[in-house]
Amino acid sequence: MNTFDFSPLFRSAVGFDHLYSKLDHATRTAQSQPSYPPYNIELIDEDSYRITMALAGFDESDLNIQTENNVLTITGEQAAQEDERQFLHRGIAARNFEHRFQLAEHVKVTGANLINGLLNIELVREIPEAMKAHTISISTSANSSKNKLKDASVKAA
Repeated sequence: MNTFDFSPLFRSAVGFDHLYSKLDHATRTAQSQPSYPPYNIELIDEDSYRITMALAGFDESDLNIQTENNVLTITGEQAAQEDERQFLHRGIAARNFEHRFQLAEHVKVTGANLINGLLNIELVREIPEAMKAHTISISTSANSSKNKLKDASVKAA
């Protein structure tokens, strides 16, 4: 079991304590995270992602997808089968599950579909306009002096 000590970082970094807590939580839950159902996480392009889960035997009505506090939770609950079938070999898992994914800030779920037993969840990172890079024009003191003189002459006229 790997554990990381983030205490040396607390001495030189201010305001990152929530990040260290998330990293610590992620390392603990990664080891206890269930392996069922199997899934892939794909990077589609710079700001788009897809989670694909293999859900053989599940119907759309058996699944629930929700987000709350940057956590994507996918649950699958199948109704109990009333017919008593006798399996000689049971290789297809049909058990209930709950899987959680921690989402980064500004990552939103844009859609989900279930096709041929594969659940595809589309995610997009939407950076707010206030956080995007902006180009600031630079004026020289000569240009600003000329503009002030023009403004003064226009007011005087």
